[in-house]
Amino acid sequence: MRYAIMMGFVLLVPGILAVPQGTAQRKVPCKTPEIAPMCYWTRGRLALYNGNPGWRIWKIGTKRILDVYSGPDSERIDPLDNEHPEFPANLDRAYEAEYQRKIKAKEPDAEWPDTVFADFEVCPLEPEHPGWMQSVCIESAKNIFLQRDSYIPRY
Repeated sequence: MRYAIMMGFVLLVPGILAVPQGTAQRKVPCKTPEIAPMCYWTRGRLALYNGNPGWRIWKIGTKRILDVYSGPDSERIDPLDNEHPEFPANLDRAYEAEYQRKIKAKEPDAEWPDTVFADFEVCPLEPEHPGWMQSVCIESAKNIFLQRDSYIPRY
């Protein structure tokens, strides 16, 4: 009987671990049913800039700049949303790991996030206008590469 219980436990644990764990829910959903058909993938460079909005994506191969927010109407919830938008969990983890590495190495620019090159799934929050930045939210990111900036400070 003990062996049967132990064997059941041994078989059950890997099965539980194989099930994807729930990801943390975003405070402001990015890909809502209204804007989901307009979302698209683009290769870009995400960086923090001095000015407003702070977080911007340059669409590689174009002259387009996208300003990043958490989601539709996110500025009603938090007027400073453009300074600290919600990112996908994997992008947050990449930034956090690099931040911890910089703290451990006692780098003076630890507070300034590195530039990220990635494939971003962005959802437009407004129509595109030539010559203007377009507001978007980042639904997901893949192929993330953090570029260590050696020319800091950027102010």
